[in-house]
Amino acid sequence: MTAAPDNEQTATDTLVPAEGHGANVLPAELKPILEVENLRMHFPVKGGGLIRRTVGHVQAVDGVSFQVPAASSLGLVGESGCGKSTTGRAIARLYEPTGGSISFEGRDITHANRRELMPLRREIQMIFQDPYTSLNPRHTVGSLIGAPLEIHKVVPKNKILSRVQELLEIVGLNPEHYNRYPHEFSGGQRQRIGIARALTLQPKLLVADEPVSALDVSIQAQVINLLQDIQREFDVAFLFIAHDLAIVRHFCPEVAVMYLGKIVEIGDRESIYGNAHHPYTQALLSAVPDVKQAVTGSRIERIRLEGDVPSPIDPPSGCRFRTRCPLAQEICAKHEPPLLQIGRRHKVACHFPGRLGEHPREPLTAGLLGVDVEGRPDPGASPSTDLVEQPGYADTWFDLDNKSIGRA
Repeated sequence: MTAAPDNEQTATDTLVPAEGHGANVLPAELKPILEVENLRMHFPVKGGGLIRRTVGHVQAVDGVSFQVPAASSLGLVGESGCGKSTTGRAIARLYEPTGGSISFEGRDITHANRRELMPLRREIQMIFQDPYTSLNPRHTVGSLIGAPLEIHKVVPKNKILSRVQELLEIVGLNPEHYNRYPHEFSGGQRQRIGIARALTLQPKLLVADEPVSALDVSIQAQVINLLQDIQREFDVAFLFIAHDLAIVRHFCPEVAVMYLGKIVEIGDRESIYGNAHHPYTQALLSAVPDVKQAVTGSRIERIRLEGDVPSPIDPPSGCRFRTRCPLAQEICAKHEPPLLQIGRRHKVACHFPGRLGEHPREPLTAGLLGVDVEGRPDPGASPSTDLVEQPGYADTWFDLDNKSIGRA
């Protein structure tokens, strides 16, 4: 399997995928390979002076739950600084999580020690965002890709070179260039080297952190097509982190939208892109250029959010999006909205979920939280957690159209 050279593809390929590289679909079996529940990643903030006391915490990730199906892809999208990359690094155990749990193939790896992580490194690998800084400039490509093979003793020493050359060929590079240094390659070629390095140990899960954001548009389609080929050939699952919604739509059958350390909406591709219910998701989608909508004149009006993203050191009370949300009411400041399942494979964290222009006037989550429409305790309410805060999807959900319980 080889990929086209960097100069043989145009920018239009990002809109019209090459033949054989259609959008990924969910496999028939949805058994999760990765399960993340209430993951938290807080970084301490030290004060000045001789005694550097902790004066606060950056709540980079604060209560994130999701699943990644085996041999499939989950896209993680959101603004810069929302906690996407931190989530990926915590899952790859480059960070020690502050709280929550991470399960990989049924094993709890949340606080695995160094010895326990050694075999795990073979199964979970990461593709880093910047192909210029993720490769050591003092080492040749052969040593960069071959080091994991030697450390984990995957192949005998006399077979490492041939395996390195095989990996270079898989990612579309000349296998005879193993003795070159990273600075001798273009940006797209460096990212291919990073992908080859991530594939050396034949992982079951790849955490791809903005794998194409640093590349030219003409090169992005090549790398995305390469990742799709790799997934189909090796049955690798992907946690695909990106801010480009068009690429995520093409690559990922499921999408999670993050805002200030929280998942505000998660679901299958059709639910997120065609039936978004959270005002933040709707604002993101309104900013995505759509050639087809421009031609037909059906382009939706751009939704412009007012204000800046709050600081993760001191996030707003209740709903973190309320300071920029046009729907915010008193209950939004008092209570954090639960991640409520509203469809077979669709969840949203909003007190006023609804299609664009059809948001309800009163909070639909008040009864679930045991409060009235203003967020005050309601003695007559019956709080329920059956439909909320689960990493996966249940067989029952809250049907917003009929205001009743839906069932599979």
